Amino acid sequence: MAAGYGLAMSSTLTIGDHLRLWRQRRRMSQLDCALEADISARHLSFVETGRAVPSREMVLRLAERLEVPLRERNLMLIAAGYAPMFPERDLADPALGAARAAIDLILAAHEPFPALAIDRHWTLVSANRMVMHLLAGIAAELLVPPVNVLRLSLHPRGLAPRIVNLGEWRAHIFQRLRRQIDLTADAGLMALLEELRGFPAPDGRAWREVRGGEAMAAVVPLQLSSEAGTLSFISTTMMFGTPVDITLAELAVESFFPADGMTADILRQMGGGEAGGQRR
Repeated sequence: MAAGYGLAMSSTLTIGDHLRLWRQRRRMSQLDCALEADISARHLSFVETGRAVPSREMVLRLAERLEVPLRERNLMLIAAGYAPMFPERDLADPALGAARAAIDLILAAHEPFPALAIDRHWTLVSANRMVMHLLAGIAAELLVPPVNVLRLSLHPRGLAPRIVNLGEWRAHIFQRLRRQIDLTADAGLMALLEELRGFPAPDGRAWREVRGGEAMAAVVPLQLSSEAGTLSFISTTMMFGTPVDITLAELAVESFFPADGMTADILRQMGGGEAGGQRR
């Protein structure tokens, strides 16, 4: 998988190479892909072999059908001889001011429950005040920006010693990462997965579960010990629906909800009268 991604990112690849790699990653035949894009299989074959040059519109149509991430769509356009279409701005850019305000509003409105915004590599972008209440005892170096929330979760000097169901949670995280890698072919996520695999596991089962052994539960709670008792959370992920900016397309808001009444009560006591999001 890693080798395939290295090829996909090479500047020497043609547009046909890019299309073939993404089509194979999506496990689609030329015929299936052609039908989805409303073109002939013969023409798609010609494009993949370099016998035909696709129009800009066709590149975008094929990329859409193949669910290619916006970052890689730019690479495909360049390979086909066209200018990239999707900008990538810093979240501090005034052009993304409305999006940033929306994120801060969502995070603040979720209090007294924890919520955070992350980028494509699970780097913390912003968090509400409740998140900091849950990070007691974490090594200071893990909280130095840029903070990776998955590293924070599974590191032996992070949250891992306080996660009651660490084996189950670890397997859940690995499964999510593998799904992201399948969808994006992102080398950074591959490196992160390898790093997390190197952290101590509570038993020898966690990685085997992710590799295709036991089926994971539909909802895996995060059970976190605290001075007030065991906190139990379920989480949901929100992404921008139809972004045209790479930064927004790769941004997600992770919201944690109490899985039981005791957790809800403890969080309300922790939160007190606090409100408002906290930027990172």
